[in-house]
Amino acid sequence: SNFMASAEQSFLDEVAEAAGKDPIDFRLELLERAITNPLEGVNNDYDPERYAGVLELVREKSGWGQQEPGIHRGVSAYFCHNSYAAQVLDLKMENGVPRVQRVTCALDCGLVVNPDAARNLAEGGIVDGIGNALFGELTFVDGVPAKRNFDQYRMIRMSEAPEEINIHFVENTVDPTGLGEPTFPPIFAALANALYQATGKRLYDQPYLKSLSTA
Repeated sequence: SNFMASAEQSFLDEVAEAAGKDPIDFRLELLERAITNPLEGVNNDYDPERYAGVLELVREKSGWGQQEPGIHRGVSAYFCHNSYAAQVLDLKMENGVPRVQRVTCALDCGLVVNPDAARNLAEGGIVDGIGNALFGELTFVDGVPAKRNFDQYRMIRMSEAPEEINIHFVENTVDPTGLGEPTFPPIFAALANALYQATGKRLYDQPYLKSLSTA
C-alpha cells in the first residue's frame, strides 16, 4: 500500500504542477467534483467530504503556503482502513542528505477513544514510514534474503526521526475506525514530494536515498 500511495500522490503532484495549481487546492478540486458531480455508476468506498476535511485541516495546521528559507514541503493524503490521513512534511537538505524537520498530520478516524494511544500510533507510523522510505531495502539472492538481521537491514535511527510531529484529529462522533496503518503509506508520498521540491528529481523507487545517489 505504501508503494501505491506514493505513486498515486506523486502523480497528483505532477498533474497539479502541469496545471499550474497548488497541490492541496488541486486535490480539493477533485474531491469537490466527486461530491457535487460524481461519475455515474461509480461507488467510491470513501467519503469525499471527510477526505477533503483532513486536507483542509492539514492545510490550516501546517501553515501551508508560508515559505521558510531552506525548508521544502510535500503533501499527501490517503484513505485506508476506513480512516483518512493527510500529511505535510517539511525537510531541509544538509550536505545533500535530507533531514525531516516537521510532519503535520490530520486524521479522521471517527471518535477517538484514547487520544494518547491514538497519537502514539500515528507518530509511530510516520517515523516507521520515513525510515522505510529512506533506507528500507530487502534484497534476495537465489530466492534467499541477502539481509538476514538488523546489522544488515538499515532502519531509521533516533537522530534521524523528525524533530517535530504534530497530530490533529477531526472531531466527530462517527464510529471509530482503523489507526494502526493509515499514517504509514502516505508519508512515503509526502517525503517524495518534498524531495522533489528540494532536488527537482521525481523519485519513484525506494529507498529514496539510494535513488537520489543514482538519479
